[in-house]
Amino acid sequence: MSVARQLYQLQEVDLELESKEAAVKQLTSQLGESEALVNVRTRLAEEQKRLEELSRQQRSLEWEIDDLASKLTTAERDLYGGRIRNPKELTSLQQEAEALKARRNQLEDKTLEIMEQAETGRKNVTNLSTELKSIETAWQTHQQKLTAELEQLRSTLANLRQKQQLLATGVDSETLDLYHKLKKGKGTAVARVEQGICRGCRISLPVSELQQTRSGRLVQCGSCGRILYLP
Repeated sequence: MSVARQLYQLQEVDLELESKEAAVKQLTSQLGESEALVNVRTRLAEEQKRLEELSRQQRSLEWEIDDLASKLTTAERDLYGGRIRNPKELTSLQQEAEALKARRNQLEDKTLEIMEQAETGRKNVTNLSTELKSIETAWQTHQQKLTAELEQLRSTLANLRQKQQLLATGVDSETLDLYHKLKKGKGTAVARVEQGICRGCRISLPVSELQQTRSGRLVQCGSCGRILYLP
């Protein structure tokens, strides 16, 4: 095998390696929780927290209503029990009872409002939980697929690296340095010759360069500097 052919094969392996490595990087970036999953999970947590706060407020209001009811019962018992006959005291009790009733009604309205908010919150939690379950199922399936693809790619990469090492081992260091220098500067170091044209720069080659290439010598294109490979 000529050196040019060996370098061309090495270049093919290098290009495939770069492509596979880019694919691994892209797939790896997709591992982990998606933005949609995090978003729904966050919204669900916030809604659950809000529901807990509404429940706490409702309990607090109910305790306060029970306390007011107890005070109102005592006030009404004193007011209508006949024990108190002083008009001034009766008027004061009447005012107290009315204030207690007004406050109780206010708290009961607030409780109803909170209960309505809590009902809406429970519906939101149910809907978000359903949405989260659906997204998690799809996400898990996607993650399994990604993991399988990554394992296959990594296996392919291992084989390519082994092939790369074998091809590079058969080339002298000076030529290999030239190959890497050209590859770094031009993207590709070796250009096929087709119909007398360098496929790297698409310029017709002089007859002398074609003859030297056919003889198996290592020849660089006089226009672009790439190593010429004649299949």
